[in-house]
Amino acid sequence: MNMEFERKLTIPAEVKEQYPVTAKVTDIVEKKRAELKAIFEGRNNRMVIIVGPCSADNEEAVLDYMQRLIPVQEKVKDKIMIVPRLYTNKPRTTGDGYKGLLHNPDPTGKPDMYKGILSTRSIHMNAVAQTGFIFADEMLYPENYKYLDDILGYVAVGARSVEDQQHRLTASGIEVPVGMKNPTSGDFNVMMNAISAAQHRHTFIYRGWEVHSQGNPWAHAILRGSTSKHSANVPNYHYEDLVRLCDCYEAKPELTNPALIIDTNHSNSNKNPFEQPRIIFDVLNSCNHSERIKKMVKGFMIESYLEDGAQKPGEGCYGKSITDPCLGWEKTEKLIYDIAEKI
Repeated sequence: MNMEFERKLTIPAEVKEQYPVTAKVTDIVEKKRAELKAIFEGRNNRMVIIVGPCSADNEEAVLDYMQRLIPVQEKVKDKIMIVPRLYTNKPRTTGDGYKGLLHNPDPTGKPDMYKGILSTRSIHMNAVAQTGFIFADEMLYPENYKYLDDILGYVAVGARSVEDQQHRLTASGIEVPVGMKNPTSGDFNVMMNAISAAQHRHTFIYRGWEVHSQGNPWAHAILRGSTSKHSANVPNYHYEDLVRLCDCYEAKPELTNPALIIDTNHSNSNKNPFEQPRIIFDVLNSCNHSERIKKMVKGFMIESYLEDGAQKPGEGCYGKSITDPCLGWEKTEKLIYDIAEKI
């Protein structure tokens, strides 16, 4: 086999023993998960704003950002539930580049998966304890979910993973909302099939065990734009796209809690983070025009950090993304208040 086996990694139970969940964290997670589920079930009319850095590369800067969200959440709590992004593993289109805290605890150092696993759990626990939020992360590796299953509030399955059987079946055994992104091709059927698979029961192999999942009634769609055969970005947040997704849900009446999160960056914005506010207000106008759309749209996913734009790893600008460009803090704060005024 053309690979070198370096070491067997620690199992989730050992990591949880090393970084045990406190009673305080457990209380926060249980309460906030219940609030989030109520929104996706339509029992609470607040919008969800999943906002934060493209990647959690620097614990000090990330926690600084999260602390700034606390007073913002208090001011908009009647209309918005903020679920900060704490993305600790990142898919890479070509396989090259920074793959997140899980791979590289030191963004400028060599990969260390063992330290990455410990760092990932540590930053998530610290963030919950210090801020009172629950956090969103991307499920890049399905088998790693168990390291964080007692902490996470929201899980995203990316455009390159949504067709994968293991991601879909693992999502069916998760007890929090899981967003299924449309694939890079833009095919809605792929995304809808992923949601259907996640909402049903399954028997499958997980971490070497035969397991039985109960189905995830909060699995839902995320529209993030697509890429044409000529590699052009194609947005899918417009009114016609939203109507089409409403029709897709209605064609699958067996699905529970039809819901949508709009990813305002990636192919929807042509990776221009400054387009995110315009996209959000366009979608809110669609919600005002159509009750079907308004009922389906549960919120937005926004890439935001302390500083505008992006930098290369090692350049040293505090709070500036080392992956996709992000919207800076001042613009983000204003955007959240503007959303609250319009809903």
